[in-house]
Amino acid sequence: MPSIPDSSSAARTEGHERGETEEEACRQVLQILGVIGDKWSILVIGRLRDRTLRFGELHRAVTGISQRMLTLTLRQLERDGLLTRTVYASVPPRVEYTLTGLGSTLLDAATAFGEWAASHRKEIGDNRRRYDDTLRP
Repeated sequence: MPSIPDSSSAARTEGHERGETEEEACRQVLQILGVIGDKWSILVIGRLRDRTLRFGELHRAVTGISQRMLTLTLRQLERDGLLTRTVYASVPPRVEYTLTGLGSTLLDAATAFGEWAASHRKEIGDNRRRYDDTLRP
């Protein structure tokens, strides 16, 4: 089985090339993983896979997300360069979100995580129930 590279090895290689300390590079990698690994970010990226969407369309498409959380998620993804926000001068203003090339590179990983979760949901649910049963007196 191939090993999964840890954040420190990836950061070490990239960080030394730019004169960063290993600790600084690792911290940055962990921060990025925190953003892209967030459930809302993954869902938003997945919804933008095939087309540009307006805020309201995204809000309806990402079940369970509040408007505030969607706004915060979109801002962070835009800040990281994973999506673009385009505002059209109309009344009311129209705002659309599209994945960037960088954001599109996350689709395979996000899809793989989703497929893994879907294919193992029953097994994990059973494990959780068994574990929870051991905690009950």
